[in-house]
Parts: sequence; structure tokens; C-alpha cells
Amino acid sequence: MTKNNMSYFLNLKKQDPRVYKSVLGEIKRQQEGLEMIASENYVSAAVLEALGTVFTNKYSEGYPGKRYYGGQEFTDVIEELAIKRAKKLFGAEHINVQPLSGAPANMIAYSAVLKPGDKILGMDLSHGGHLTHGHPVTLSAKIYNFIRYKTTPDGKINYKELEKIAIKEKPKMILAGFSAYTRQLDYKKFSAIAKKVRAISMIDIAHIAGLIAGKAIPNPVPYFDIVTTTTHKTLRGPRGGMIMCKKGFAKAIDKAAFPGFQGGPHMNNIAALSVALGEALEPSFKKYAKQIIKNAKILEQELRKYGFKIMFGGTDNHMVLLNVFSSKGVTGKEAEVVLDKIGITINKNMIPDDPRHPMDPSGIRIGVPAATTRGMKEKEIKLIAQYINDAISNHKNNKTLKQVNKEVKKLCKKFPIYKNLK
Repeated sequence: MTKNNMSYFLNLKKQDPRVYKSVLGEIKRQQEGLEMIASENYVSAAVLEALGTVFTNKYSEGYPGKRYYGGQEFTDVIEELAIKRAKKLFGAEHINVQPLSGAPANMIAYSAVLKPGDKILGMDLSHGGHLTHGHPVTLSAKIYNFIRYKTTPDGKINYKELEKIAIKEKPKMILAGFSAYTRQLDYKKFSAIAKKVRAISMIDIAHIAGLIAGKAIPNPVPYFDIVTTTTHKTLRGPRGGMIMCKKGFAKAIDKAAFPGFQGGPHMNNIAALSVALGEALEPSFKKYAKQIIKNAKILEQELRKYGFKIMFGGTDNHMVLLNVFSSKGVTGKEAEVVLDKIGITINKNMIPDDPRHPMDPSGIRIGVPAATTRGMKEKEIKLIAQYINDAISNHKNNKTLKQVNKEVKKLCKKFPIYKNLK
């Protein structure tokens, strides 16, 4: 930071130097490196400011016009504004913006329409699903009975097989959505299968919400009974969650959120979400969403040229999943560590039916939303693919890694994140 910008953290610096030092360190780390974890992004300065407002002081249990505490004049304004903007973006009949994040949003949705022991048909974690879609270590798996579907060897979802499983198992809910799957889902087929077995249809769009809002990929909201999402990732808002649903599920969803699962919502997050949703309604957001798709496709093509095995046959969204173990002889954990050394942050990730342990899997997941937010396009993505290949192919050569790190810093300097937080 420059002297002119020090005042931004003046109180923090005086009150708690250790936290202040960590904040400056994180600003430097983000500025000088490339955030390429698929679930991460950079919020705008306006969203950051909203997160730090006095709304953090306010308890607002309940809903607009029906709060438990007094003094809700302005909290009602920002929550109603967030709902209005979200409806305009996604076309949902009802929206709850109070979930604290994606995992709570999913638990709220389950509890609203299911009973303990009910069956949910969801995607297997190693095939791209999410922990909250039924992994045994989660609370949801202890409450509900999850049955899992997988992708085919070529990375597609076999909807005929999915239908057979649904007919046999008769789940109360069919769950679509993913954490590391890179292809476009067929919303109509999911919906049709759910209707055929009289199941509730739900989709988790946490990863692709921004692409949907930006009209870069199709909107699933008309096809599903319930839609959950985080508000960060591609949507580029604060860390929170939303639940969208048909009117028939509205009362159950709201009651399950409060008082069923949560207490007071985090109004500073909802204020920041209102800002982010307002940004998503601007024409520039559509350009950003479309550029994400372009950048991800270029990343896929370039990495394939370098000999990386691309899982699911390619990408239709914002990320790629690589099998680095079979293609480069390094584990996902080793790749994550070496890329960290050059200033590129990604995450190790399981691949379908991965024979390795989740903490040291065969794959890595790479996303382009944050790089796209910085203004990087195809030219820069090609360089990034080169840096990734150079680092992984020379993971034991410290001299090469130091040189690539210099190149990463040089690139990042051309695309500052927050100009007032240098």
C-alpha cells in the first residue's frame, strides 16, 4: 500500500498490528499471484465497503416486515432490494437470501421438504459432486439416505441410467449440480425424470450462478422445484447463499431457514449481496460471463497441447479438471504445492473413481473467474497455461520455478485488483 492509501486501515493498524500485517500480506499475495481456484473470485471495492458497514451490528431475525427485533427500517430495504434484483436475474418465483453459505442453503432446502431417512439421488463426489450432496463425512448423509449416480467413462451423464436408478430407488429428491463437473447439464431431462418418479427436483448452481446471471449458459430455474447457490464464486458477491424455489415451496423454505436452521441473518453480507446483484444486472457483467467461457475453453485447449489429460472430455463452464498423475507423473497435492511456489493458486481434486486418497488425489481443478475479473483474456490465459506446464514439468527445478514466478508477478502487475489497495 502507498502512504496515501494507509488511512483505509488506520484504525486496524492502531488497534491490532498483527491482524493488520496479515491483511497487508494477503493483499500482496492476491495482487502478485493468480487465484485460479474455481470457487474463488474478487469482489468489487463497493462490495468490500458494504461488508464493512454498520449493518454488521444489527440483529434481524425474521423477514422484511416480520422481524423479531425493532429498528429494521433499513435492513428491510436492503433485503427486499437483494430479493428484487435476484428475481430479475434468475426469474425465480420466490427467493430467500438469508443462508449463510452454500452448505447451509442445501441443509435448509433438504430439511424444508424431506424427513430424516428420505432418499436423495445425487452426484458422486469423485465424479464432480459436492460434499453436501451426500458424502458420508457430512451431517446431511447422517440424516438422509443418499444414492449416487456417476458419469460415463467419457465424462457424460447417462440420463437413461439415471432414470433406471430413480425408478428402482424411488428417491424423494433428485439432486443436480456439482463442484468439479465441467459439462453442461440437461435440465429438462433431470426435471422429466423427477416428475416421472414423483420426486422433488433440486439443483445446486453454486459454481455457475454467475454464468447463468450473465446469460452465458442456460438458466435452470424454470425446470427445478428448488435451486440453491452460493453468492460468491462466478456471481462475484460476498460469501453467502440463496435459495430459489417455486411458490409452492416458499413457506417451507423460509420456515426451514428461520427459525428452523439459522438465527439472525448477516445483514452486512446481504447489503454486500445487494450491491453484487446490482452489478450483475449491468451489461458489463454479461461480457464478463461470456469471457469466462472463452477463457476456460482456451485453458482447456492449451493444457491439452501440453499433454495434460482433461477430465470429462473438456469444459462447458468456468473450470477444467486435470488428471496430473497419469499425464505428468505428479499427484494433485504435489501439483498444488509446486504451483503455489510460482504464485498460481489451485486446488487438488479427485477424479472419477480416483484410486488415490482425497488428500493426495490424482487431479487438480483450475478455474478462470478471478483471472477474468482482473481483465485477463485469451492471450493471458495462454501464458498461464504455459506457466502451469513449465512448473509441473519442472517441479524439482527450483531455478526454473523462480523464473516462472517472476513471469507470474510480471503478468499480475499489469492487472491490478484493487487500485486503492496497492
